[in-house]
Amino acid sequence: MRIDRDDPRITAYIMGELDQVERQAFERELEQCAESRSHVEQMRQTAELLRAELGREASEPLTSAQRERVEAAASAAKTSPTAPRRFWTARRGVIVALSAAAAASLVVVVGGTMVMRASAPKRPAMVAGQPATMERFVKPQLEVTAAPSGATVMVDGERLLTGLRGLRDSPDPPSPGGESYAQVRENPFQLVSERPLSTFSIDVDTASYANVRRFLRQSTLPPGDAVRVEELINYFSYQYPQPTGQHPFSVTVEQASCPWSPGHQLVRIGLKGREIRQDRRPASNLVFLLDVSGSMSDANKLPLLRRAMDMMVRRLNENDRVAIVVYAGASGLVLPSTSCTEANKPRILSALEQLQAGGSTNGGQGIQLAYTVAVQNLIRGGANRVILATDGDFNVGLTSQEALVRLIQARAKSGVFLSVLGFGMGNLKDSTLEQLADKGNGNYAYIDTLSEARKVLGEQMSGTLVTIAKDVKIQVELNPARVAAYRLIGYENRMLAARDFDDDTKDAGEIGAGHTVTALYELVPAGVKAKELEGLNLRYQRPRPSASAGRELLTVKLRYKKPDEEQSRLLVQPVRASRRELEDASTDLRFASAVAWFGMVLRGSPHQGESEDPLGRVLELASRSVGQDAHGYRNEFLQLVRAARQLRGSR
Repeated sequence: MRIDRDDPRITAYIMGELDQVERQAFERELEQCAESRSHVEQMRQTAELLRAELGREASEPLTSAQRERVEAAASAAKTSPTAPRRFWTARRGVIVALSAAAAASLVVVVGGTMVMRASAPKRPAMVAGQPATMERFVKPQLEVTAAPSGATVMVDGERLLTGLRGLRDSPDPPSPGGESYAQVRENPFQLVSERPLSTFSIDVDTASYANVRRFLRQSTLPPGDAVRVEELINYFSYQYPQPTGQHPFSVTVEQASCPWSPGHQLVRIGLKGREIRQDRRPASNLVFLLDVSGSMSDANKLPLLRRAMDMMVRRLNENDRVAIVVYAGASGLVLPSTSCTEANKPRILSALEQLQAGGSTNGGQGIQLAYTVAVQNLIRGGANRVILATDGDFNVGLTSQEALVRLIQARAKSGVFLSVLGFGMGNLKDSTLEQLADKGNGNYAYIDTLSEARKVLGEQMSGTLVTIAKDVKIQVELNPARVAAYRLIGYENRMLAARDFDDDTKDAGEIGAGHTVTALYELVPAGVKAKELEGLNLRYQRPRPSASAGRELLTVKLRYKKPDEEQSRLLVQPVRASRRELEDASTDLRFASAVAWFGMVLRGSPHQGESEDPLGRVLELASRSVGQDAHGYRNEFLQLVRAARQLRGSR
């Protein structure tokens, strides 16, 4: 059933004003209507946009005269016979968004009239059972009055929002500010005659896609290094067959022509992890390691984090255990390991609800405590995992990325896996979080919305929690009779030396239950004249007479370990050459190629082709390749392409 768009619970839900029972009831209604979920999500995004703009500088306190005008406006609104309806409508478009900016003192002018000021002084607060060093940030209280429906919000003379569906009109998009991203240098073309082997670790992270989406929804293009193409591709599930043999995943290889480089070929390598039904999922020993430092006070950080963890707890059962460790200036155990029975869940949820943000960020101390708690409650044969939720802004204790990575590497030997959930914007330390997940035998997701939390911690919970194979490496051997040159698209920070493939001491990626992993290679066929090969002496790149091996395009080799083993297993799959046009390829290959092309354009890749309107071509290709889209993620991708195309000024 669709929720009325003027329902006041929408505003209260976004502002965090509903109590636990009301919120649960409202979320159950949202679960039943995709249109209502989308509407609520759009409003939440609008709140984030205004929070980012209004949070730039604090306004001067109201004068006595201004305060009198505010109170008079409020009194008039309350006595007006049309005020209630108008009040909630305006609140949806304006006040909801302003609640997200509660960390700053704000003055909002509607139609030339001052209507609101919010001040949020910080002061220490305590969580029951926490040491005195664990400071918290107390939620601010807002005084609000009504404004005309569909009004334009003005801050310092700048128009921020018109009506309920408008986006920011400010010429200056939100800046990444203190956000940090590891430099990505794209894989170049390699000559098969010189380097016939391509070796890399798998990557199931999806953080880059959600982060790119966040930038585009804020009407700004993402920094190039924020775009990791493989994470864009792997955000989507593909229709690979379930594994049927002894290995925990299936391997699928497909070849077709390349959409951005005529004459080149694309090869898609896809893995599909064995799915595990929810009622057969092994028991879990989970430690929520939650950042409650001052940098987490924004509405899209700790408040969203609490909702995400709340959602996950409700999906756990009596076979699962949860402990909660928090860290700010110091770390503390908020909740000892507790069985997720229906009787215990209110206690767990209450512990989450009480968390407030404040203080500095001693992440290293929190990591050590979380792993200690996880090891103390280790479940043999179960899913033992620390779930770190933070913006990554570590500023006390171990602060360098290298030191934190070394700590995680040491703790990973305990048999406890790591999941990293990134939150917020402005100071997101993406490079640190990605490295921690990589070295902690885990995965990294960025949670920008409650919908993304539902995807990662709900729909894909088994894959997030249950590792079915670790240290998964792929090595592709290319046949020089068929291929002159190649490049792996993405995976730049997952590349391995050829000798690392057989070395079981070398760390690699993990794959969870039901996860899919997709890698794309762009190939220059032997005998094809290509600018990538100009000026090179290619003695061995001429087509050869057919032999049994001459019919093969490449061989895919995989190594992996079972989660509780240290010796790898080998899987080998030769692939015969085929020349197929992209239009004859599977829907999934066409869609994956569109996503890869999109990522290359956003990065400004020299390999994106020479189209005058590449994003127009991407949109056309993706639109024809949506296929089955049960959760709407592929259609959402089309919206992002349109947004990026508009920002680039294409027509």
